[in-house]
Formats: sequence, structure tokens, C-alpha cells
Amino acid sequence: MAEQNQRSKTGRGKRGPVAGTPAARRGGEAVRNKYGSGFYSEIGKKGGNTVKREHGPTFYSEIGKKGGESTKARQDPDFYVRIGKKGGTTKKSPRKRTSTPPSQQ
Repeated sequence: MAEQNQRSKTGRGKRGPVAGTPAARRGGEAVRNKYGSGFYSEIGKKGGNTVKREHGPTFYSEIGKKGGESTKARQDPDFYVRIGKKGGTTKKSPRKRTSTPPSQQ
């Protein structure tokens, strides 16, 4: 039972398969096939708006500062040189297209 969910203090575990398992992948694909890929964008926006409403704009600056401090503690000074050089550059291979562009139809 490797995919069994961990139980919370109330004795009830989270519903569904453990994230990252083949069962979770099949579930995600089923949702995508049923609702379309735009569904994930919609629920992400809905969740983001809820966080914004409940925590306010200062929440984002607080978690940003915490993340920056954590990164600074974990990384060496050369890390910032490396990511600074990567900034603004494009990837060598373009992203895969999921549909044919209108100009090629």
C-alpha cells in the first residue's frame, strides 16, 4: 500500500492518490480530458484571488522576503551571478506547441 495517504490528527487522510504517483498522473489526465487544460488556469486564478482577499497585499511582500532570505542562506554568492546572466536570455529550444498555428492550417 505505497500509495496510501497519510492520516491527519482527525484520523481522516486526504482524498485521492499520493502526488507524483502514476495513479495521480492518471487522475490529472482524466481531469484535463474532462474539463480542458484551461480549467487549471481558472482554478489557479480563483485560488490566487482568495489568498489575495484573505491575506491582503502585504502577505506577498512578506513571503517574498522570507523566500529571498532562505535563498540567500542556501546559495553561494556565485548563484546570483549565474542567475543574473540567465536573466533575459531565451531557451535554446522553443516550447512544444499543442496545436497547429492558424498560419499553417
